[in-house]
Amino acid sequence: MTFIRVALDVPLATLFDYRMPDATHADIGARVIVPFGRKIALGVILEVAHSSVLPPQRVRAALHVLHDVPPLSMDVLRLMKFCSSYYQYPIGATILSTLPLRLRQTRPVKPPPASAQIAPALPSFVPGPVLGTEQHTALKQIRAHCGDGFTPWLLRGVTGSGKTEIYFHLIADALACGTQALLVVPEINLTPQLEAQIAARFPDTRLATLHSALNESERLHNWLAAQSGQAGIVLGTRLAIFAPLPKLGLIVVDEEHDPSFKQTEGLRYSARDIALLRAKQQGIPIILGSATPSLETFQQALSGRYRQLTLSQRINAQPPRIECVDTRHEPLIDGLSQALLIALKETLKRGEQSLVFINRRGYSPVLMCRSCGWTSDCRRCSAKLVLHLQERLLRCHHCGHTEQVPGACPQCGNQDLLPVGHGTQRVEAALARMLPGARILRVDRDSTRRKHTWREMREQIRSQQVDVLIGTQILAKGHDFPRITLVGVLNADGALYSTDFRAGERLYARLAQVAGRAGRGPQPGRVLVQTDFPDHPLYQALCRDDYVGFAKAQLAERKQAGLPPFVHQAVLRAEAPRLAAALDFLARAADRGARIADAVTLLDAVPAAVTRRAGIERAHLVVESRSRRALQDFLSKWRQQLEAIAERKVRWALEVDPLDL
Repeated sequence: MTFIRVALDVPLATLFDYRMPDATHADIGARVIVPFGRKIALGVILEVAHSSVLPPQRVRAALHVLHDVPPLSMDVLRLMKFCSSYYQYPIGATILSTLPLRLRQTRPVKPPPASAQIAPALPSFVPGPVLGTEQHTALKQIRAHCGDGFTPWLLRGVTGSGKTEIYFHLIADALACGTQALLVVPEINLTPQLEAQIAARFPDTRLATLHSALNESERLHNWLAAQSGQAGIVLGTRLAIFAPLPKLGLIVVDEEHDPSFKQTEGLRYSARDIALLRAKQQGIPIILGSATPSLETFQQALSGRYRQLTLSQRINAQPPRIECVDTRHEPLIDGLSQALLIALKETLKRGEQSLVFINRRGYSPVLMCRSCGWTSDCRRCSAKLVLHLQERLLRCHHCGHTEQVPGACPQCGNQDLLPVGHGTQRVEAALARMLPGARILRVDRDSTRRKHTWREMREQIRSQQVDVLIGTQILAKGHDFPRITLVGVLNADGALYSTDFRAGERLYARLAQVAGRAGRGPQPGRVLVQTDFPDHPLYQALCRDDYVGFAKAQLAERKQAGLPPFVHQAVLRAEAPRLAAALDFLARAADRGARIADAVTLLDAVPAAVTRRAGIERAHLVVESRSRRALQDFLSKWRQQLEAIAERKVRWALEVDPLDL
């Protein structure tokens, strides 16, 4: 008798045995239809065996194997098994979550035309711009080690230094060798710009994009193009790291420091870390690019585990001049200093573009009653409802709950309600009043909801139909607008009050990114950062463009405090209708963990920073160790204990290498 062991999308860390007399090892990785309880389910075959630990009468027969698309390769399955083990997530849910939705359904899909499965001739390349000295040196060094197998490179280059051009030369090398290249970026908004650049440089090479903005047919089509080897270049966001690539020869992770590479629901993986693992498994080079690398990556480079290359000069442009505007003794007008307003007016007179950056959408973060102190609290979250004045709505940016703006205070009836703080909408209204005649464009999640809106906005900016941009971090990353010569930064100081030990690292990276939008053309750039703390070491390092000094100081503090990257962490998150239930579960979990802890420290359970979200109370417990292996051994044993004490009223999840606590 022949049996298959199947991974199903269920919250159980096990495989399920089924009878299949005609199964062979060639079926491993194929999708299969099986009975599961009273339902019909789709799974993936991971093993073929001639025996089962279950009694014969308990083993049901599989229905049939789907041969509409090729099975998942052994390389992909090996990657999935590692992810399941390392991130403490069921193997079936791990595998199925990485497949296009159409491949998770029980009905077969239509295979691609036979003509599309024929390998194309080697592509030709369009020559790019002449490389600068630093670019040429960096490329030469990478090429000198191209035969060394797995080689991780940190390409640390200031904004505008030409990192993308180096990526393109290396992609051309991979294609010339008949292999595929995978380029992973943190944001969907960056993919259209790169798609156009790649199409221009590699006109004969098929490009497949993989990100959540695609419809299901598009995603399936591109996934199959990658799996068949027809797509020479695959471009995508974090989920693209799992794309099946039979001829993978190069991986590039752009803006490797970006928190968007960390999935925070379900399989809570880091796409950057999985990219490194995949490159190691395949024995290929990987390029991690950033102007401000994560401290984890920078520490790996300092220790010699990664090779580091530096691009310190912009291509055909000078770095922007960064200044701090001391706002301690200067009254602000709708959040704007006199220095920034004067600079905006001067830039407008010269016919150049400006960017005002405030990482907070809406009109103001909270509405308050002057009389009794009432504030617009969300009834479902431990957060404030944000005022969106144009829509006359109060909206929670955590759960999405909305309410009409009250005409009077719900608590005392006072009609004098005050918007407190500033968001993009309020700054937009203020600048429209202070800069009459200026063409102002707001770019945030609210203004770019409609499909293709952001693409249309980019064209407006490039064609100089906009004088002043106001936006959130959508504008901070990777965009090249040569006419922007002035950047103003509002409300940066909030991060300095954060209890998150990564807040300083993230603030520096965000400010360096947005500063990099200024002066990318022939005109010099200027950046004004409004702050009450102009002498803060972070701002001083930013003004000197001294990432290395800032990063080394941060690493010294982390080492002394026993924080990542010098320890490894996991967090057990619990959710329940009542906070007491979540904390009680965590207390029992800590008690079980204390019995098996070896070279592992369990910290006290605490409520989450946003304790209530969408009516659910949240808490967490952090576990840490100086040994990654010791932590993994502990988590494997602890997870079994957690499943034993789990209750219906408490949802829990383990997250390894968390970025947010």
